[in-house]
Amino acid sequence: MKINIKTTNLDLTPSLNTYVDEKLGSLARFVKRFDEDGVAEAWLELARTTNHHHKGEVFRAEIDLRLPKKILRAEEENGDIRTAIDIVRDKLRLEIEKYKSRLDPQPHHLKEQ
Repeated sequence: MKINIKTTNLDLTPSLNTYVDEKLGSLARFVKRFDEDGVAEAWLELARTTNHHHKGEVFRAEIDLRLPKKILRAEEENGDIRTAIDIVRDKLRLEIEKYKSRLDPQPHHLKEQ
């Protein structure tokens, strides 16, 4: 799964880039069947929502996961950029599970062999 990162009013430090790769890279196993065709691509936008205060929801993380015939989206605002990334990853994982269950409504353990 390819991860594209765009930042607004925020510096993408090497440690933040590594953090994003580790956290969002873990989603690759959930979209493995789409990634074999090379079509799974994630677009992450990280932004500082404001420059003039340091309290409240200052950071925003938005992610679009482009799959065949579907774009899954999650977004989160938080006072900590890493927490926002963690929450947006969890939200996107739930969206992936819902999408996969619509494609394959019968659970794998109930399929005939």
